[in-house]
Amino acid sequence: MDTQNPSDKKYALVTGASRGIGCAIAECLAKEGYHLFLTCRHSADRLTELANRLMEEYDINVIPVVADMGKYEDVSELFRQINHLDVLVNNAGVSYVGLLHEMSVAEWREVMNTNLDALFYTCKYAVPLMLQHHSGKIINISSVWGSVGASTETAYSASKGGVNSFTKALAKELAPSGIQVNAIACGVIDTDMNKCFSAEEMNALRQEIPADRIGQPYEVAQTVLSLLHAPDYLTGQIITLDGGWT
Repeated sequence: MDTQNPSDKKYALVTGASRGIGCAIAECLAKEGYHLFLTCRHSADRLTELANRLMEEYDINVIPVVADMGKYEDVSELFRQINHLDVLVNNAGVSYVGLLHEMSVAEWREVMNTNLDALFYTCKYAVPLMLQHHSGKIINISSVWGSVGASTETAYSASKGGVNSFTKALAKELAPSGIQVNAIACGVIDTDMNKCFSAEEMNALRQEIPADRIGQPYEVAQTVLSLLHAPDYLTGQIITLDGGWT
């Protein structure tokens, strides 16, 4: 990427961007003219393909980075490439569906590392960059389960509850510095994360949703964009996007 020049370029980091919600967010930001840092943990080819397409279609710079956002060393290495950042979207996430007493310690740690610890790691590096310019937007992708909890998804629910509290607390910390921190609590979105459910189970979920359909990744991306254009006074909020479900 060209040397970053904060005076005339906008930069955003989107984690977990190779597919689903992260990919849709990356596309939306590219349309807005943001130069992007995009991460994934496993799908390097897919992420590189996305980066190349966005650069060609929107005449922006995109740096694809393979990194485990739940590992401090990976995040530290990522931020060696970043010296200016306007927007941070913490989207990388994993789920676990199963009885809590059957969950291994390693599985618990993976959920917490990826869904919650990663926010600390990215914000630890992103906040000082934003403080330099007294501006910035941090948007965390959460879940409705972070507020109400889900049976057989205790770890996931706990991690997203942590995301919500993290968001509210950091927003209070950074509001005097002109940096906004918000979260989007998603309901059922059509992503690979829900592939573990059968068609019958997904249909049953759909019937519970007043909007009578599953949400789409582009709708999450549009909500991210609306937060970027929202008044600076909007901070510390958990925006629910679930078709009226909860």
